[in-house]
Amino acid sequence: MKIYIIGDSISIQYGPHLEGYLKGVMAYSRKEGVDEALLNLDKPQGANGGDSSMVLAYLKERRRTGGIDADLLLVNCGLHDIKTDPATGAKQVPLDQYERNLSAILETVEDMRPRFVWIRTTPCDEAVHNCRPGIGFHRFAADCAAYNATADRIMRDAGVPSIDLHTFTRNLGPDLYCDHVHFNDAVREKQAAFIAGWLQAFAVAGFF
Repeated sequence: MKIYIIGDSISIQYGPHLEGYLKGVMAYSRKEGVDEALLNLDKPQGANGGDSSMVLAYLKERRRTGGIDADLLLVNCGLHDIKTDPATGAKQVPLDQYERNLSAILETVEDMRPRFVWIRTTPCDEAVHNCRPGIGFHRFAADCAAYNATADRIMRDAGVPSIDLHTFTRNLGPDLYCDHVHFNDAVREKQAAFIAGWLQAFAVAGFF
């Protein structure tokens, strides 16, 4: 059994823990270029899937060049979409465009081999995020909720299973972050355990 992950820097950070939890159960792989992505987690490059427009472009290219060799394709995007210009309030990807991108992502993968699984975007604490100097953009919890709600509706209507990493992470309590949006290693390990448990239950239930 093989999984393939396309996600933001959150997925890069819990990835090694997830690979460890799945050892001997499922083969783990992800969008390539982890070393490049780690150079700057706020700048999507390499293994960092970036916003929904970037994920859509990547999947279209993978479909054009032969697809993805996996049984499950786990995808997340949202944190880069909600990046907000402090001066204008403009989103990197407005909500209506985010909705169109997710619909196009589903259309792109429908004839590819892996079964599609959505991962809900992790929480954003604006009190932590927006007071940090030098980041250059804001994020707001209300936007995270709105974009997650839009994704929930799209995935529900399409019959796509979702892993609710948002609620799981939010319920872990205070002191989650190591910086403005990324989580400390103890949280990353718990996120990986949660996803691994979901995947194994999904497999045992015979859904793929």
